[in-house]
Amino acid sequence: MPSAPVALALSPHLDDAAFSCGGTLARLAQSGWRVVVATVFTRSVPNPTGFALACQTDKGIAADIDYMALRRAEDAAAMAWLGVEPLWLDFPEAPHRGYGSAAELFGDVSAGDEGDVGGVKSSLAASIRMLLTELVPRIVLAPQAIGGHVDHRLLVQAIEGLVCNVSTLWWRDFPYSARPQARQPLAEHFRTLDEICVDAAATEGHRNRACAAYESQLGYQFGGAAGLAAQLAETGTQERFRLSGPR
Repeated sequence: MPSAPVALALSPHLDDAAFSCGGTLARLAQSGWRVVVATVFTRSVPNPTGFALACQTDKGIAADIDYMALRRAEDAAAMAWLGVEPLWLDFPEAPHRGYGSAAELFGDVSAGDEGDVGGVKSSLAASIRMLLTELVPRIVLAPQAIGGHVDHRLLVQAIEGLVCNVSTLWWRDFPYSARPQARQPLAEHFRTLDEICVDAAATEGHRNRACAAYESQLGYQFGGAAGLAAQLAETGTQERFRLSGPR
């Protein structure tokens, strides 16, 4: 019996894939695909300080809680709702790499991150190259970096040259994509690619439950669970992508 085709989603953070294309991921899984969601920036960092610590305490999470362990548990629950496999890569989020404010998270990618030797981008590219070799995905899903978060942009930079020979669906980063003034630093690049829509109405419930599993993020991003539900309803079930690679 032939093995199931593989779809590999490359998510910057623990929630991005579910928020942005959870309905599509669930639809692929229900259609017999093996779907792996590899989230990049998931490392636990003991005893965070400064802005990194504030990123958890301003969400009501005590300083002695392992914030990333909590988020990985949320992700496991979310992926179960979608029927897909979570995979957590061991890279620290931007606040743990020296970005010291919210403005810096949406500013320039640091020279250290982009460096060819010892930079996060080069290490990330090596890890993803290994994943592609191991899983041999037929489809890759990844962000367009709408919103301009440095972690999203860094992931796009790391993988662009690696997925030329794979059909790649570049998702619209939700909830940034729902904000009229959201930055789109890579818009000119993605605008040249064909746009496709996936009707995920049949898996809307799975997507909504997966998104709601990220309880630590709901107040900060949406004002609570009701705000999430309202934004998902407004966004609808048509998930839009830009397509690159083989057709």
